[in-house]
Amino acid sequence: MKHLVILGAGTSGTMMVNHLIGKLPKKEWKITIVDQYKTHYYQPGFLFLPFDIYTTQQVKKDGRKFIPKEANYIQKKIELILPKENLVKLEGGEELPYDILIVATGTNIAPDEIEGMDGPGWYKDIFDFYTYQGAKALRNKLREWEGGKLVVHITEMPIKCPIAPLEFVFLADSYFKNKGMRDSVDITFVTPLSGAFTKPKATKALHYLLEEKNITEITDFNIERVDYENKKIVDYADTEVEYDLLVTVPTNMGDALLERSEMGDELNHIPTNKATLQTLDHENIFAIGDATNLPTSKAGSVAHFEAEILTENILHYIKGEPLKEEFDGHANCFIETGNGKALLIDFNYTHEPVEGTFPFPGVGPLQLLKESRANHMGKMAFKWVYWNMLLKGTHIPFVSANMSTKGKHFEKMES
Repeated sequence: MKHLVILGAGTSGTMMVNHLIGKLPKKEWKITIVDQYKTHYYQPGFLFLPFDIYTTQQVKKDGRKFIPKEANYIQKKIELILPKENLVKLEGGEELPYDILIVATGTNIAPDEIEGMDGPGWYKDIFDFYTYQGAKALRNKLREWEGGKLVVHITEMPIKCPIAPLEFVFLADSYFKNKGMRDSVDITFVTPLSGAFTKPKATKALHYLLEEKNITEITDFNIERVDYENKKIVDYADTEVEYDLLVTVPTNMGDALLERSEMGDELNHIPTNKATLQTLDHENIFAIGDATNLPTSKAGSVAHFEAEILTENILHYIKGEPLKEEFDGHANCFIETGNGKALLIDFNYTHEPVEGTFPFPGVGPLQLLKESRANHMGKMAFKWVYWNMLLKGTHIPFVSANMSTKGKHFEKMES
């Protein structure tokens, strides 16, 4: 009996176990998935939780219900990966041998990387919304907050869902308007980038929205420390931004497991072939989702596209066939812009977000890089798709793993 082990039962790991369980010969392969946590979170919902758009019950479920019964599901902390021995060590001394390993351990916030960020102000007037605990605490704060200087800040890239901080400021604008207190709130968006987003065309569209909504934008801000006593953030050039309420996206780092196992880069992301999803240092270890160092967005849609391609490459590997270099960095993201509207962007390694229609050329019904009510409804519908299709490894109709250029007006990015 051969062993395929998946580390992590978040979005990527759960999709992979569902993709593979019916494709590997049951008499030859045993599939094991390991995760220390019982709860599975719908992480895109953390954006909506602070604004009371979603409830806590809508963003979390028992993870076991999404793991097929045929798989061996272990709920323990993963202590160490020993690649030379093809072995994973779990808490309590248990050892798991593997013939193929899939690393799907995601990323975590690391507020301790910045001086003062997780000090006395943490969850009092400094919050994150990239964790369930942070989003819930921020929701409680916003319910009672009477206004002042709201600063939404990104520490450094890469981060999960790089568009989410911008969505937060747009939703904050709507939230305070609906509460009749927008005039009492000064909103500032602070980023280490030279523009609102990582791609120039999308940056242009998003900058316009920031201006339209009277949201101040501060770019090229590389934070050095949080001065929580005087309520300001300070960058290495001694630029200071004052806040009454700081909503920050701390440094995102891969799981400490990869550091302990000496398999990660400086941010604990595992070096991975960007086209095959095979790790660079070990041919029988593959990686997916936020755990990788791929030059694409760390987002659920990307993991979904990766999962379809990785499944095929696992089957090729088992048969001793060459791996297909097919993953093109495809990302497809709805961007909430507030007031019941959203943008939709579609891009990959070589093409910027483009204008056009999606998913059907010339028909849509969704418009790319344009605000619409339909795009907002698409964003809201994704929660159902996530729980009922994506996690279960069900192909989403009319949406291909690779980016289609049909119906789009695109220009090749400069290399």
